[in-house]
Amino acid sequence: MGLRDKASKIDFAALLTPASGASTELKSPKTAPGAMMAHANDARSELLRENEELRGRAARTTELEAELAEAVSDLRAWDGAKPVRSLDPAQIGRSRFANRHASSYLGDDFERLKREIMEAGGNVQPIKVRPGKGGDEAAYEIVFGHRRHEACRQLGLPVLAVVDNLDDKTLFVEMDRENRERADLSPWEQGVMYLKALEQGLFGSNRQLATALGIDPSNLGKSLSLAKLPDDVVAAFATPLDIQLRWAPLLNKALEEDQPGLAKRAAEMAAHRGPRGPKAVLAYLVAPPATVSDVAAVEPLTLNSNGKKAATLRFDAVGRAALHVHRPLSAAQQAALRQMAEDFVKSL
Repeated sequence: MGLRDKASKIDFAALLTPASGASTELKSPKTAPGAMMAHANDARSELLRENEELRGRAARTTELEAELAEAVSDLRAWDGAKPVRSLDPAQIGRSRFANRHASSYLGDDFERLKREIMEAGGNVQPIKVRPGKGGDEAAYEIVFGHRRHEACRQLGLPVLAVVDNLDDKTLFVEMDRENRERADLSPWEQGVMYLKALEQGLFGSNRQLATALGIDPSNLGKSLSLAKLPDDVVAAFATPLDIQLRWAPLLNKALEEDQPGLAKRAAEMAAHRGPRGPKAVLAYLVAPPATVSDVAAVEPLTLNSNGKKAATLRFDAVGRAALHVHRPLSAAQQAALRQMAEDFVKSL
């Protein structure tokens, strides 16, 4: 029998598995055919080992690919997101386009905001900042969130902020959009903001500014006219935040037709503001010059009957009258009063 025939009858698998109780230590073959069979056995064992190793690597590769796909999916969900940082308020400065009047940091609304931030341990809704330009400037400049920043500063708390690199125009647009969505900026504050943008050349015209912000050009014009009011007229109000957008045409008309008189009335109102509300201040400012001095001297008139207070006649800042009768009137008395009022009105 030839060597090839003998080799074909050998059970190589049985050779790889030691017999029960047999020593696992292989003895060196003494013949050439034995050496060949030992070499073949070693080669097959190495191939089996490499095969198992490759199968293990393939299985691990499949697992890694699945983990990678999951990680990529998670990252896509955060695509474009900016990290939120906890910053020292002292490192953050106001924007040069800042549109908050000092009175925005006073009053019940601001105190409520401070309480909410204090109870939460910080501002839950982050502000937005951009890196400062170095030099003497602060490390960061506010894009939006001036009131939240100020509240954290006063409370001694770090402020949560999103840091983003923005140019001036993008900063301005984002600041305006965020403030209008929150609906807590007054028309005067918005006008001041718009005026700064135009004066500093961010936009070439009112129309370009209105288009970039997506606002009505007419309302933009009114806001700008409020921002251009003389300081003494603005000071006549308890706070500029009281000035309404719809008042712009009235104030502009008074400014064009009687600027000296408007300035005089504004100074009088600022010096003797008293308990008057914003509407009363407006009425006083836009009153015709001839009627202001006369009306200002008129005090409420108390009308008595049989020694008891029966009615009160009052006049507002522009001379409009209101009569309040403190006693119930009979049908005949009501008819008489109505007739008297009609007769008086016809004489005006």
